[in-house]
Amino acid sequence: MRKQGQSEIFTGRLLSLDALRGFDMFWIIGGDWIFAGLCAVSKNPVTEAISSQLRHAKWEGFRSWDLIMPLFLFIVGAAMPFAFGKRLEKGASKKKLYLHIVKRFAILFFLGIVAQGNLLKFDLAELDLYCNTLQAIAAGYLIASLILLNFNIKWQIGLTSGILLVFWALMTWVPVPGHGAGVFTSKGNLAIYLDKLLLGPFQDGTNYSWILSSLTFAATVMLGVFAGQLLSSRKSQWAKVAWLAGAGAGCLLMGWIWGFAFPVIKHLWTSSFVLFSGGICLLLLALFYMVIDVKGWRKWAFGFKVIGMNAILVYMATRLFDFRLIGDVFVGGLLRFIRPWDGFVRGLAGFAVIWLILYWMYRQRTFIKI
Repeated sequence: MRKQGQSEIFTGRLLSLDALRGFDMFWIIGGDWIFAGLCAVSKNPVTEAISSQLRHAKWEGFRSWDLIMPLFLFIVGAAMPFAFGKRLEKGASKKKLYLHIVKRFAILFFLGIVAQGNLLKFDLAELDLYCNTLQAIAAGYLIASLILLNFNIKWQIGLTSGILLVFWALMTWVPVPGHGAGVFTSKGNLAIYLDKLLLGPFQDGTNYSWILSSLTFAATVMLGVFAGQLLSSRKSQWAKVAWLAGAGAGCLLMGWIWGFAFPVIKHLWTSSFVLFSGGICLLLLALFYMVIDVKGWRKWAFGFKVIGMNAILVYMATRLFDFRLIGDVFVGGLLRFIRPWDGFVRGLAGFAVIWLILYWMYRQRTFIKI
């Protein structure tokens, strides 16, 4: 951790990226509490529809909540061209850059075990080695970094497309003992089989795949890399908006079409899921970039910016502690008097505690960097 001056922090930054990162993190660190509380106030078709979007699809299909993790990976990729470019401009050698990449990979992977792998229980029987969003980011970041630093844009697009095709081919044609090939059910697919085979007792016991899906995690990060390279190019601002929106619509359409043959399944991070979710990520970035950086309408995004500039810190904090418990100090005594609004008020108080801590850190210019 290091405390940075204002000019060092904000020079050359895209506020839209910080705001979009904060928008994504908002849902993880309190948005779900707030909206779940609102939906509990009144049961009707509208609130039921909203509530259903705050849960993951059980297997095939896509809901709004399924966008949280791919958007996180996508934004990591979008920031990479800027971050690597700055380091190279300052004279960093590729060797130093590789060391930084490996260090960041190791820290993120370790933090993932702390956040979700039961490491702090100090019980080997409960340890899960690969089971968390931060570890997916670590794997995707490592692979995408190697692609970005060693290949030009045409090769980057070709390799990313190749990753999607290779993943599809493996999942479709490699037989799984007892199930055969081309099985995309939660128990008969190749990705889960490999996780159970290679991780053994340290597999998390869920139907989420990780090891083979590292390939498609990297593809999601690469979609962000392409967006970042576009934003750092000399194209006009409106041309960038058009390219982002066009690419987003194209990816969304391709993912939807591919989904008829290779289903959109977040648990497996299928190639169709990469394109479908990536399309939405691109469209969101186009919207945020147009509104914030092109049109200059920035004040509304300040709250998200405060969250987005300490994203890793707040992610870890909320994985390890329920901030609603601190909020209860201020509103706990009121909850029995305000039902059915108690869930909403409790969620809002918990989120307010988190945000005020982040705001204090923002004012102190203290940002946790990995």
